[in-house]
Amino acid sequence: MLQSLSPRLVFLGLFLLAVAALLIARFYMEGYLGLAACPLCMTQRAFVLLWGLIALLAALHNPGVVGRRIYAVLCGLAAAGGGAVAARHIWLQHLPADQAPACGPSLEYMLDTLPFSETVSLVLMGDGNCADTVWTFLGLSIPEQTMLLFCAVIAVCVWQCARRYP
Repeated sequence: MLQSLSPRLVFLGLFLLAVAALLIARFYMEGYLGLAACPLCMTQRAFVLLWGLIALLAALHNPGVVGRRIYAVLCGLAAAGGGAVAARHIWLQHLPADQAPACGPSLEYMLDTLPFSETVSLVLMGDGNCADTVWTFLGLSIPEQTMLLFCAVIAVCVWQCARRYP
């Protein structure tokens, strides 16, 4: 059954998954639950947006075999980048309280006052806000859930690269 799905539909599904993830983060987690996104959360969202845009472009382009594989690799790399950030976030959350980094300035402040390269470096290091587990679902923190999402996207992209479609 999965083999019969066209590559265009698979990429469209990846795009819709990214849209759903971003809408849940923005409107449910931030709007309804009142959770503020930390710098690492915002970085993970950027990678979700990146994979979503690549998937949308692939769905609109509907390339042949080589193009499909290129889009799948790019989409998978975006998800792998997000997975790396999520792994760092998970690691910070599991540090003992005395080893967690101190809270830093907001992302907006860093972007306004620091050079971009220094802002990126500080964001990827995380801060005390990133070390807090403020909400869980099925026993998983938000970055753990996001890591599962990135892993699922990577699996779909690997399948999209490897499968034969008539």
